[in-house]
Amino acid sequence: MAANPANSQPSSPRNILAFGITSFFNDTATEMAYWVLPAFLVSLGAGPAQLGLIEGLAESVASFAKLFSGYLTDRLDRRKPLVVAGYFVANAVKPVLAMTTAWWQILLIRFTDRLAKGVRGAPRDVMVAESVEKERLGSAYGLIQSFDSAGAIAGPLIALLLLGRLGARWGIAGNVRGVFWAAALPGALAVLVALFGVRETRRPDHQPEHAHTREQLVTEAPPRVSLSRSFYVVLVAVALFSLGNSSDMFLVMRAQNAGIRVALAPLLGLVFNLTYTFGSWPAGWCSDRFSRRGFSRRWLAVAGYLIFAGVYFVFGRVPSTFAIWIAMAVYGLYYALTQPVLKALVVETVSQEVRGRALGIYFFATSVTTLVASLITGELWKIYGAGPPFYLSAGLATVSAGVLAVSSLF
Repeated sequence: MAANPANSQPSSPRNILAFGITSFFNDTATEMAYWVLPAFLVSLGAGPAQLGLIEGLAESVASFAKLFSGYLTDRLDRRKPLVVAGYFVANAVKPVLAMTTAWWQILLIRFTDRLAKGVRGAPRDVMVAESVEKERLGSAYGLIQSFDSAGAIAGPLIALLLLGRLGARWGIAGNVRGVFWAAALPGALAVLVALFGVRETRRPDHQPEHAHTREQLVTEAPPRVSLSRSFYVVLVAVALFSLGNSSDMFLVMRAQNAGIRVALAPLLGLVFNLTYTFGSWPAGWCSDRFSRRGFSRRWLAVAGYLIFAGVYFVFGRVPSTFAIWIAMAVYGLYYALTQPVLKALVVETVSQEVRGRALGIYFFATSVTTLVASLITGELWKIYGAGPPFYLSAGLATVSAGVLAVSSLF
């Protein structure tokens, strides 16, 4: 059904900017805690196996939340409340990390955090898609991703300062718990921007004469529309890749295992996210250009998978700590070439009526396989040492790049 221009794109510049700023503050809070969490777990007596369990179970609940929210998104007339609630819950639990005394408590916090992220993901990305023209999807997702990864630069940098001289002035130098408390401020700002900055969008088939009352939140179910064959082929490639894409915290733990000091862990995140930030919007823009000229966006994702394979191979060998720093910088290119591009590709391969369902299935598949990847990596590390799980990830990424390339034939 044709979209009503008056309703399908009500506030494109405002929404993209608001989502971008929200992502910046949210990721600042998240990354402040994320890059020091492995060292904090070790201080509580946990190791690689517990890390794999925490990340695996957290991703499992997120995967089902993403699937459910994807289906729900296609039936919602108002999606903003779901998005704001997701940001609120995720940021409310971050400071609670400062009060934990056992690793299983961190499991519960990560569980809640990932659940909230899973709930808000699909409705947010559908709202973005409804705020721009199809030809600008890659640029929109890429710009928001740049804001997101800019926050991921600010987060580790702030954590690094708090753990060093700046923290010494406040008596929290070297105190990881102080970093967790400080993360509450950018988290609160993220919720406020989402609440007051984002404007509601409407489903493309929304027509004024059939509008629902304000009290009615959920619309009638959309007509049954099948997902395309191209979507499922892309899904297979992404799921296969994700089987080797374990939590990035294993990279941090491997870097520390190779001799990089705990205090420099936030700097690892800074190096990685610099590349990610400056690469995301250009990658999204290039994917739009590729699409306009008849080429598939997926070739950029193929390049990203091959870069991932090279990075994990280096982490498997660890020829030197210098190589680890270089690999982390290059790792940001993988994210830049895949995250915004694959979202745009998924939205592009399905009709407007099932965008939420397609994104929900996509997020679900990647989360479930990432769960398995984290569990496998933790156990392989425990039994065979650090190298083999990284070699396995590199191999799966190479195979997945081939499958994604072949998918262009469908």
